[in-house]
Amino acid sequence: MAVTTVPPSGPTSTPPPRTEILKSIAPATGEVIGEVPVCSAADVQAAVARARVASVSWGALSYAEREEELVRWRRALAEAADELADLISRENGKPPLDGMVEVFMALSHLDHAAHRAAKALRPEKVSTGLLANFRATVTYHPLGVVGVIGPWNYPIFTPMGSIAYALAAGNAVVFKPSELTPLVGVKLVELAQRSLSIPNVLQVVTGAGPTGAALCKAGVDKLAFTGSTATGKRVMAACSETLTPVLMELGGKDPMIVAEDADVDAAAEAAVFGALTNTGQACISIERIYVAESIYDRFVDKVVAEVGKVKVGGDDGHLGAMTSPQQVGIVKDHLEDAVRRGARALTGGAEAISGNFIQPTVLVDVTDDMKVMKDETFGPVIPIIKVRSTDEAVRRANESSFGLGSAVFGKHARAIADRIRAGMTSVNSVMAFSAITALPFGGVGESGFGRIHGDHGIREFTRTKATAEQIFNLPMNMMSFKTPKGTNERIRGMIKQLFGTGAVARAKDLLGKLR
Repeated sequence: MAVTTVPPSGPTSTPPPRTEILKSIAPATGEVIGEVPVCSAADVQAAVARARVASVSWGALSYAEREEELVRWRRALAEAADELADLISRENGKPPLDGMVEVFMALSHLDHAAHRAAKALRPEKVSTGLLANFRATVTYHPLGVVGVIGPWNYPIFTPMGSIAYALAAGNAVVFKPSELTPLVGVKLVELAQRSLSIPNVLQVVTGAGPTGAALCKAGVDKLAFTGSTATGKRVMAACSETLTPVLMELGGKDPMIVAEDADVDAAAEAAVFGALTNTGQACISIERIYVAESIYDRFVDKVVAEVGKVKVGGDDGHLGAMTSPQQVGIVKDHLEDAVRRGARALTGGAEAISGNFIQPTVLVDVTDDMKVMKDETFGPVIPIIKVRSTDEAVRRANESSFGLGSAVFGKHARAIADRIRAGMTSVNSVMAFSAITALPFGGVGESGFGRIHGDHGIREFTRTKATAEQIFNLPMNMMSFKTPKGTNERIRGMIKQLFGTGAVARAKDLLGKLR
């Protein structure tokens, strides 16, 4: 971890600088469970400089050698699974089982990245077209140093989706965890530093907004950010000053469509889980549900019944405490706004908020002008909307500035899924795309851009290079001013044959239609 060096005091020395401390507070109990230093801009720059040195050695390793290194880290994390899950639960507020599931998911992606990088990044031979005397290849190379700014809702799983893939691609990483869950980030990196043979290939810098801003300006070769859309825009603005490329995984307002031929019981059970898991604090939480009017009443009754089985609080609870008191205020504001505008709370409601604990709320009679339908709620709220047709459901699902995840239930759900403007869709399930390590994860619109996970996630942290290699000479060389007489006429004839109405062009067009 980067810390400020304090010089020894003496008769002629200046007073030592004071190191600021960031306290980690358990949202369920309010107790302080640990402290970390607040890293200054100088600390961040020093960490990036160390990473720059480490990236040379790390990037020079073969894929097999990096795979071995990452597998060693994976094993260390697996051995510490109980400790990590407990720390996630205490620092984030989620139930212990959710913490263990998060560790499992993070390890799944680390394992996938470690074993897949060699195949995902192998050189590709491509057609040279008319330049038959050339060999053309596409190769992928490490960027150098990647900065990762992680969120508090999934403090290991989400950043691992960038860290593991960036490391597997040959980069060094400087990681800033959320100021609400810094201890998890520190532990993650400590285990890496014990496992990886090259020092400083993964480092952590702790602090709040200013530390993140410093990382944006510290000269990293790419920055991967996960967080709110509003903060993402500020990150982009800071990175634009140095033309630092960014990967943005931002907010969501994920819709779910329940068609009239859907299995109502299965859809309702999935909706409750998709909306409430992690107390609704997931960018891919189900936040809007559009239900065909013919099954609307049955669906609502089933959702209410399922919500009644959900336990809030306790080690054996389904939902834990909200991590951020600020987010509690946003959820309360959304609920109060909805009720004030005519919505009805069938369960929960604003009055069912106690400290950082929120009872899940099922809302009906909601309208599109309510905050709960427009803005990301990020809490345990389930708005259900009646629609007359699939076309109406798709249209309203797409009427959002966000476009992250989505879900569709019905016998013809696959066809409906293709019409939804989103980066990801689960068909007859919820959130499944996030559990499949080979699938790319990311959104469109104000949900961000770029992809983590899968082959796309590995290539996201590389520099693509195109190489054209001449392997023998041809009489007509268009890469030279020494062109033989009559070249213009020959090129004119080639244009007609290849791209006009010549026999070769017609044959190509016919083959194109047959493919």
